[in-house]
Amino acid sequence: MAVIRDNMPAFELFQPASTDDALGLLNQYGAEAWVLAGGLDTWDWLKDRVKRPSVVVDLGNIPSLREIQASGAGLEIGAMTPLSEVVQHAAVQEQYQLLADSAAVVASPQIRNQGTLGGNVSQDTRCWYYRDGWNCYRAGGNICYADTPTAMNREHCVLGASRCVAVNPSDTAPALMALDAQMVVRNGSGERVVDAAAFFVGPEVDIERMTVLEPGDLLTAVRIPSTWAGARFYFEKSRDRQVWDFALGSVASAAKVRDGVIEDIRVVVNGMAPTPVRLTAVEDEVRGQTVTDSLAEQAGQIAIRGVKPLAHNGYKVSLLKNLVTRSIRGAGA
Repeated sequence: MAVIRDNMPAFELFQPASTDDALGLLNQYGAEAWVLAGGLDTWDWLKDRVKRPSVVVDLGNIPSLREIQASGAGLEIGAMTPLSEVVQHAAVQEQYQLLADSAAVVASPQIRNQGTLGGNVSQDTRCWYYRDGWNCYRAGGNICYADTPTAMNREHCVLGASRCVAVNPSDTAPALMALDAQMVVRNGSGERVVDAAAFFVGPEVDIERMTVLEPGDLLTAVRIPSTWAGARFYFEKSRDRQVWDFALGSVASAAKVRDGVIEDIRVVVNGMAPTPVRLTAVEDEVRGQTVTDSLAEQAGQIAIRGVKPLAHNGYKVSLLKNLVTRSIRGAGA
């Protein structure tokens, strides 16, 4: 178990002035390099000395990573754009309110001023066993300390667990998945564009990563197509306190509704599984249907099929059901 300290291990700090320079450093130092965005996840790791990179690459001096560009095709948001700027941007508020709503409930105003969109979707899980330095599966060990009868697992998975039961902590991730966003990733070999749904990695794929990002990769932007611009949106985050806390569970939905009938919809939940989960069975059930209370209740029941609560998070079953029920009901509001 880690010993918490107030001082960080020594590292070499680089502050590149361009994306190309940053990529050159990441290519040069590989797995020894740590990417610094807003720093809110980074400083915890480094102060507790759980992570010990020899090199830190600070992206704060690259203006091109902090731009929001609107066009007829949608939005492109630089990965270093602070969450507070995402919330306040006119195009986000007018056409993609779902993203504004999700970013607006991240932690606290101070953290939203410092934290970035790229950092929010790339942050590591908040399982305290893992973050305190316990040698669990995710840390390269051979046990999940949270998945035992006496473990503290109130905030952990009820869906999708595979050895590790830690959940994805991002507030903006489900909104971006519901909006069919794409992540722009660059490295020394070029650029690739990854659908938001494929960006997040579960333990069945790679138990030591939360996203597709590997050493040398840099998330440079998030693209949101115009597909769901101006749709009917619903976002809700359940948490213990109204500031600071990570979600116990959240739901994001985007619906195209005409005369009370759901023509198309995307429903995504987070805080329930190692990755954000798109509920395609719920979508299939409500698509083409008139929004009613009974339809919403039915959707909630479908959402909890296959749940497997742990010793201390059984409340998440009803929470998941109620979040999805309210999201479908909200499509008819």
